Amino acid sequence: MDAIIMLLPGDGIGPEVVAEARKVLAAVAERYGHTFAFHEGLMGGCAIDAAGAALPEETLAGCLAADAVLLGAVGGPQWSDPKAPVRPEQGLLQLRAAMGVYANLRPVRVLDALVDASPLRPERVRGVDVMIVRELTGGLYFGRPQGRETVNGERAAVDTLRYRESEIRRVVRVGFELARGRRGKVTSVDKANVLASSRLWREVTHEVAADYPDVVCEDVLVDACAMYLINRPADFDVIVTENMFGDILSDEASMITGSLGMLPSASLGDAPVDNGQGLAVGSQRSKTRPGLYEPIHGSAPDIAGRGIANPLATILSAAMLLRSSLGLAEEAAAVEAAVERVLADGCRTADIARPGEGAIGTVEMGERVAEVVSKQ
Repeated sequence: MDAIIMLLPGDGIGPEVVAEARKVLAAVAERYGHTFAFHEGLMGGCAIDAAGAALPEETLAGCLAADAVLLGAVGGPQWSDPKAPVRPEQGLLQLRAAMGVYANLRPVRVLDALVDASPLRPERVRGVDVMIVRELTGGLYFGRPQGRETVNGERAAVDTLRYRESEIRRVVRVGFELARGRRGKVTSVDKANVLASSRLWREVTHEVAADYPDVVCEDVLVDACAMYLINRPADFDVIVTENMFGDILSDEASMITGSLGMLPSASLGDAPVDNGQGLAVGSQRSKTRPGLYEPIHGSAPDIAGRGIANPLATILSAAMLLRSSLGLAEEAAAVEAAVERVLADGCRTADIARPGEGAIGTVEMGERVAEVVSKQ
């Protein structure tokens, strides 16, 4: 298969981990006879410095023309002034909206080799396999009005939490479809005892649930869910929730695995519609879903340039890219198996190494995964 993959290394450790994911994708292409063309663009703080915009038009055009987009991370202290007119994170929000990727999939899976890396007791985390589905293009991060003003001589700010039933329905349906292929349980997380938007969320979720009688559906308040993720994480299968709750809960859940450096994500939109000429509307190359893939960790400026960042979350994001945007399930499974293999062999980056245990660097970890892929 021929495919264009847009790379957005971004800031901090982003370029380091994206380089290793590219290395693994190149190994996949060679091993399975594909041709992947890698294009690269600026986004985030580096784009602000170079072009004055967090998402330059040239970068956006490249993303929309590609089969899939792989992002490293954006942001850093030099761009964190809240008064700045342009911030790195604005580019990420703009890209999500432009690509129409409304469903953010964040798998939280504890591998046998890393049970001891979790801060929780082994018996609590062994066998944990949760898929968090976060609504990505609505809610507080996109609601209007949004901004600051002066009221009676003092500063005030407003953010608007707004959801339309169509936005809720489409992402909740993604959660139920995923549950059908997993263990058949959906946990819908809201704050319906306080928020009107959450009461609508719960109402629409129950309407969708009626179409899936084979899937168990439960409602859990967000504060209770935060607690249950720590004391009984293995009880969850698919968690579906709104934008901000999903942002917070998925970062909390990442620590079950021992490190943010282990968790990938995929942001997906609707599958394109055939235009009757064998082409997908919105893409001249394939009928697969548009996708933005990224590790859930940040730019980690404190370790940038030191060669110690864990590239596995980005490599696993590349596996999700292969499966969901390129339709290459076998190749995706090969990358995931390679990651498990190198971990089972005892390879560890500093973030997942036990005290006194030797650690390898970013480049060596990427090379080892690529080598296993090449020999499978």
